[in-house]
Amino acid sequence: MDTTQRTDQQRSADRRRRELLEAADRVVLRDGPQASMNAIAAEAGITKPILYRHFGDKGGLYAALAKRHTDALLDSLRAALDAPADRRERVEATLDTYLAAIEARPQVYRFLMHPAEGSQAGDQGFDVGKHSVPLLRRMGEELAQVIEDRLDLGPGSQLLARVWGHGIVGMMYAAGDWWLGERPCARAELVRSMADLLWGRLAAAGDKVGGPGF
Repeated sequence: MDTTQRTDQQRSADRRRRELLEAADRVVLRDGPQASMNAIAAEAGITKPILYRHFGDKGGLYAALAKRHTDALLDSLRAALDAPADRRERVEATLDTYLAAIEARPQVYRFLMHPAEGSQAGDQGFDVGKHSVPLLRRMGEELAQVIEDRLDLGPGSQLLARVWGHGIVGMMYAAGDWWLGERPCARAELVRSMADLLWGRLAAAGDKVGGPGF
């Protein structure tokens, strides 16, 4: 098989994988954590063994969907951080971007962050700790890198940036999860309250010399 044939086959496989993920997205939007491999296969117009061939099992499909949605969310968060506004406005915009994303697609959020709610007998081992914690870890590391690149935190800046990154993501997740379930206040009020909590050290830290600024 020559290089051109391999490239064409890879493109075809990538296109088919995207189509299957789009079908899975439609089912998740409808069913949330209860989305099943049978329903996704039916939506895609294929048999379940073919779906397994592409993703292995529900955990493999979950991982692919998680990457797809986390990539999109991180792109939105980066855009909020890069917006032409003062630091406080960008902090609030970043928090609001996260909350707006989970509010707009609550079924997707529940599928990603509370997958155990839909676990069935055949899904043994499909638990929150195994599958959703890595998403939060990835977001924490991404935010830590942004903080390290943009803020002058003094001695031990790399470690402090990671503490802040994971701490902020943990706060967003816990507060957002509570808020999405109970809706105790308007989204804007929650954003302001979380920004107030973060603002002391963020306001005091200077921009890193040569960095893009925060």
